[in-house]
Amino acid sequence: MSRIGKQPIEVPKGTKVALNDNVFTAEGPKGKVAQPIFPDFNVTIDDGTVEVARSGDAGPQRAMHGLLRSLLSNAVQGVHEGWTKTLDIVGVGYRAEVKGKEVHFALGYSHPVIYPIPDGISIEVDKNNRVTVTGADRQQVGQVSAEIRKLRKPDPYKGKGIKYSDEIIRRKVGKAGAK
Repeated sequence: MSRIGKQPIEVPKGTKVALNDNVFTAEGPKGKVAQPIFPDFNVTIDDGTVEVARSGDAGPQRAMHGLLRSLLSNAVQGVHEGWTKTLDIVGVGYRAEVKGKEVHFALGYSHPVIYPIPDGISIEVDKNNRVTVTGADRQQVGQVSAEIRKLRKPDPYKGKGIKYSDEIIRRKVGKAGAK
């Protein structure tokens, strides 16, 4: 039995969960998240708890048991509290600004980079150099953060670019250190 998969998921007050046609749906104050259920898995909802059970003991089922439980737990936590990722923009003249449903970045290119904000995600910019991505779906928050970081990856020589706030950039010495 999976140590993660056998743990029940506590559903906080103000959060509704439902199971229809092998799709688990969680709805709360931060939004709504739907997660498809893998075949050969049983999900039961009882008195504020959700439990995941597998029908067999084959290798792929054992491997996906903890994964499915984590995905459902992330959905419940996301609609109740939300997920957040923070990115830092490092570099002279590098900045971001939210205009309507778009984020305009000045990243040292000859043109401004415009990133459209997808539905279910909110982006805030503090002091022109700290971007906060927030949403109910953990996968979508991570994907949007990765796409924003990809606009200008951190440079290992000067450290310029967009990086996660908790990311450590290993700096390289450059030409002067090669002697």
